[in-house]
Amino acid sequence: MGVGRYEVQILPSARKVVDRLPTAIRERVEAAIAALADQPRPRGSKKLKDADDTYRIRVGDYRVIYRIFDEALVVIIVKVGDRKDVYRS
Repeated sequence: MGVGRYEVQILPSARKVVDRLPTAIRERVEAAIAALADQPRPRGSKKLKDADDTYRIRVGDYRVIYRIFDEALVVIIVKVGDRKDVYRS
């Protein structure tokens, strides 16, 4: 039995990055983000070390960093970026 759909929220800083991506990549990233509403821990997602409830998914060379709040059924997209830059603070 499924828990239900999660609400996906994107921080404004992450939204800006997504909006600036080339069209083909942006569409793939947006589809991956939308899929988190049904499956917040998809196959291939990794829990980040030293961070509570923070995960990442890969979309080509890009990474989507997000937090899951199971009690509220909310997923918040924290950061989106190229794999070589996304983990830098």
